[in-house]
Amino acid sequence: MKIVVIGGTGLIGSKLVAKLQQKGHEAVAASPKSGVNAVTGEGLAAVLTGADVVVDVANAPSWEPAAVLEFFERSSKNLGTTEAAAGVKHHVALSIVGTDRSPDIAYFRAKLAQETIVKASSVPYSIVRATQFFEFLGAIAESGAAEGRIVVPSAAFQPIASDDVAAALAEVATGRPLNGTIDIAGPEKAPFNEFVARRLKAAGDSRPVVGDAKAGYYGSPIADTSLVPLGEARLGKTSLATWLATA
Repeated sequence: MKIVVIGGTGLIGSKLVAKLQQKGHEAVAASPKSGVNAVTGEGLAAVLTGADVVVDVANAPSWEPAAVLEFFERSSKNLGTTEAAAGVKHHVALSIVGTDRSPDIAYFRAKLAQETIVKASSVPYSIVRATQFFEFLGAIAESGAAEGRIVVPSAAFQPIASDDVAAALAEVATGRPLNGTIDIAGPEKAPFNEFVARRLKAAGDSRPVVGDAKAGYYGSPIADTSLVPLGEARLGKTSLATWLATA
């Protein structure tokens, strides 16, 4: 199959393209670097010619509320229209677990808007919601840095390795459209601060990590159920310990 990966040169996209090529598919990495811009529509029609599946893993360049919403709304609408014209049979979108439970987080609101557009398109679809990636734990820690320590939420957390995200996307992309949503998460669930503390310790960072139920996630309040699957979820195979040993 010809599978076009929008955002195919990023963290998830590059891993996904490699996995699909290993499976014998014609996987095409599409991004502004390759002359394809889903927001403006540049290069979309050409790259989608003959495509069977499109996987959208593009990440917005800005988290500013208006900018991130515009990014996902415009790119999703352009993809839906161009895919329909090209006869694409399956659209796969990578989203975030809890997009519908954290309205105060602008990025989550934008991802929910993306999901709504995908569902309204005439192209059969699958939405894969993932928890946060191990690779982002360092940046998440820094967002809570204050006075020589790290203050982060104590809410439940279940992060996942990006390799496991790419593997799940490859499986979904090469299967039948779900016309629905699935959650994927890491194999371990624990308080948010415990994961952050383990990441910092492995990096040789001695700053104390404090779990605070009132601490925000990138400035927004979260509940104990905000960032983890509430029902059935497909779990990755990679534990944090395994990932830290090779990071």
